[in-house]
Amino acid sequence: MAELAHLTGSPGGSPARPPAHRRLLTALLLVALLLPAALVQIPTAGTAHAQPSGSRSVNVSVDYLNPSVPSGGDDLTVSGKVTNKTDAKITDPHVSLRLSGPLTSRSEVTQATERTGWLSDYDGTEIDGPGTEELKTLAPGMSRDFSITIPVNRLPLDAPGVYQLAVSLSGTSAAAGYEQVLGIEHTFLPWQPDDLSTKTRLTFVWPVIATPQLTARTEPDEQQTQTPVLASDRLLEQMEPGGRLQQMVALGEELPVTWVIDPDLLATASAMTEAYNVVDEDGETVPGKGQDTARQWLADLRNAVKGREVVALPFGDPDLAAIAHRGRKVSGTLDQLGDATTLARTTVESELHLEPETDLAWPAEGAIDKRIVGVAGAAGAQWILARSDSMTESGLSYTPTAARPIGGGRKALVADAQLSRAFEGDMSRAETYSLAIQEYLAQTLVTTLQQPNLQRSIVVAPQRTPTLGQVQAMAEALGGLDTSTWMTPLNLSSAAVEPADPGANRAVPSTGAYPKKLRKQEIPRAAFERILDTRQHLDNFSVILDNSLRVTVPFGNALLREMSTQWRGRKTEAEAFRREVQGYLEDLTSQVQLIDKSDLTLSGNSGTIPVTVQNNLLQNVRGLELRLTSDVPSRLRIEEERQSIEVAGGHSTSVKFEASARASGPVTITAQLYTADGRPFGAKKTFQVEVTSITSTVLLVIGAGILLLVLAGVRMYSQRKRAARTAETGEEADGNRDEDGNGHGGGGTGGAGSPEDSADPGSDGDTGEADKEAHGTHHTGGDRADDTDTESGARSGASERVER
Repeated sequence: MAELAHLTGSPGGSPARPPAHRRLLTALLLVALLLPAALVQIPTAGTAHAQPSGSRSVNVSVDYLNPSVPSGGDDLTVSGKVTNKTDAKITDPHVSLRLSGPLTSRSEVTQATERTGWLSDYDGTEIDGPGTEELKTLAPGMSRDFSITIPVNRLPLDAPGVYQLAVSLSGTSAAAGYEQVLGIEHTFLPWQPDDLSTKTRLTFVWPVIATPQLTARTEPDEQQTQTPVLASDRLLEQMEPGGRLQQMVALGEELPVTWVIDPDLLATASAMTEAYNVVDEDGETVPGKGQDTARQWLADLRNAVKGREVVALPFGDPDLAAIAHRGRKVSGTLDQLGDATTLARTTVESELHLEPETDLAWPAEGAIDKRIVGVAGAAGAQWILARSDSMTESGLSYTPTAARPIGGGRKALVADAQLSRAFEGDMSRAETYSLAIQEYLAQTLVTTLQQPNLQRSIVVAPQRTPTLGQVQAMAEALGGLDTSTWMTPLNLSSAAVEPADPGANRAVPSTGAYPKKLRKQEIPRAAFERILDTRQHLDNFSVILDNSLRVTVPFGNALLREMSTQWRGRKTEAEAFRREVQGYLEDLTSQVQLIDKSDLTLSGNSGTIPVTVQNNLLQNVRGLELRLTSDVPSRLRIEEERQSIEVAGGHSTSVKFEASARASGPVTITAQLYTADGRPFGAKKTFQVEVTSITSTVLLVIGAGILLLVLAGVRMYSQRKRAARTAETGEEADGNRDEDGNGHGGGGTGGAGSPEDSADPGSDGDTGEADKEAHGTHHTGGDRADDTDTESGARSGASERVER
């Protein structure tokens, strides 16, 4: 280059045109310098495999790989679809298998899954012959299916282990003009032809759980039988042939799994075997039609779990993390958690006819902290199903045994996070479905090969409510492991007593380490407070019922459902469920009530006040006390303010209270029902009583009238006696006169002018006045007596007035 610089100048420093041969030499030198770089950028058809490419111009999907775990002598079939995503035609396309490996760590398996482009150093070379299929030209947007079958002994499987199996499409794009790898997909081929001397023990949790559907509401049918009500018909859809829950049972029966069941689902299915109602999309209650389906599902489940280990979660699958973080200090919450554990055992025993394990606590997504562990202990759990992304390892080059002590006599069963989350994708897509199965199998083999001579036990706890596609993918993966040479099944209770790895992490994370994303999904404290209010309301209501179990059982179970882990991510549904429970209880309580009473008038100094209690329930109520209070006792006093009552179902009763008036004027009366322990029940009722008291003047008039009546009676009696004596005297005189010969004339004269008669001059006139006075006095006295009888305090009269 120094020489070149010298040739371009003249001795005098002025520019000079070089001779032609020098110009030619300069050009040759420049070409020599630039040619290597140019050659690097010019591809040729024969060197396509040497060029790293991230191109995904063609989508390659591997939809089917069989067998998932091949052995010698098998034929491996790989099929799927390729799709041209470009606007250019692709000519001479062909699909080829590529095999590389074995992979030596779990991280390598993960990296291979995440890689989308082709890298020659990682993806290996095409397998010619039976490993390649020629396709026809791919027009823009066109898809073509492929299927390659190759004997396993034709694959370069040099040693046991996990191999990356890639399927690539190569061809010539009209845009590029040369052959290249245009698309590639990666999957895995586990290869372990011989049994390992030490197999890893695998515990797979098979969750039979669903979102709560059974409400607290019951409705009477034509026979007045209480019919349960479901919030929707989702469970029926899942229990029908081909549904999620039906497949959980049918597939799980053939798999080496530990059944983990929410007893609430069993109770709901049992309720569906008889008459039940469902709330439809319009909010109307209609008869349910799933009796036969529910009976069949329960029968199938009983057969599937016969002789198998069944772990019962606390009834309703309560959210332990939410209780620990938000509900722990709300009165009664921990007691309800204990009730849920007790109810779980009795429900499973009743419906499945076996004794379950109830020592397991399973927080949402296996995330734990110290508070969650404490709450789990309060529920009686000895094992806590955690996950390795919550209790992370450090310093270990292998996956340790799941069981480990964490203090307080409890053990954590730390499920493998990667294996537990292997089936969380959209398993309705064949490509995702197939890849998830192969990756799961690959991870289990690599896990075993980490320490092939060290006996270990791992646990897999998938999502609580897998979709139908996820259930089927899990079942197929477990079916592949069932015949594998590196894994052996183990139930959960046996896994819990496995010797702990001395190097495994045993430290429970602090409360502050709990994932924020999961914390946001928790049931709020206000929900626990509402549950408490409903519980107290239920306790207050149940004590008055003749048959309280008809109310306490459905409502008690509903309150446990309100704390379910299933409400995570369903805030609106959860709030609606809680409102429905509380609203229905208030509606039931209002069926026992005081009837509204109009204002009354009390005319007199005493009377009775009736108050009516109505019971619209189908059962009797008892133990209630009705209290009547006056706001002005000095004006109107209630003689006996409290009375115990009982009311038959569908009836009402009237309770009468004696009242005495002290002074005139308005008085406000309050009626309130109370339970036997003195707590108010229902709404109080108030009404006005107008007291019109009798004055002293009126009493004097009435007294004078009575006295006149008495005097008139005495006078009439005296007159009648006098008249009787006079008649006797006259008869004697007449007799004497007849004997003396004197007739009537003497009698008349003697009668009129006798001294005795003259002693009472004007007797005829006095008698007339007395008769007149007596007649007038009787009439007044009669009216006054009627008034007195009516208003003086006689019960019948006063009662009529008050009731009016």
